[in-house]
Amino acid sequence: MAKVQLNERQLKVIKRMLQTDIKGFEGGISAKKYMSITSTSKATATRDLQHMFAIKALKQIGSGRSVRYELNL
Repeated sequence: MAKVQLNERQLKVIKRMLQTDIKGFEGGISAKKYMSITSTSKATATRDLQHMFAIKALKQIGSGRSVRYELNL
């Protein structure tokens, strides 16, 4: 089995999603909410979220500007 690499920002968001009740991330996490949690740029937030989707840590809801992500449990 290949080892999955996540950076500190990605780990921080996943931990927060696991610790927060469902209403805290109702509708999933957006790039804007990711930016708020990690204090990063929109480009970095989008890149991190897309990476977590690519490795199947998150599932994608919607598309375009309204895309959101949920944990893929």
